[in-house]
Amino acid sequence: MARLSGLQRDVLALYRECLRAVREKPVNSQSHFRDFARDEFRKHLSVNKKDFATIEYLLRSGRRKLDRYRDPEIRDIHR
Repeated sequence: MARLSGLQRDVLALYRECLRAVREKPVNSQSHFRDFARDEFRKHLSVNKKDFATIEYLLRSGRRKLDRYRDPEIRDIHR
């Protein structure tokens, strides 16, 4: 198995953290949050793995979104 770069590990860690945060949401809306997280990551599959600036930007914005959606006041997400 190939070793992952630091950025690849960061992306995977953010994805796992998003999926863990889904479990904190009401059961009837967990699928909405899970689908949203998956779609956000899929949107950026085409980013070149050598485009460090873009990946770092996406990681920062992803962490901000995660912090925003972790708020207990947010019970569901609609796209």
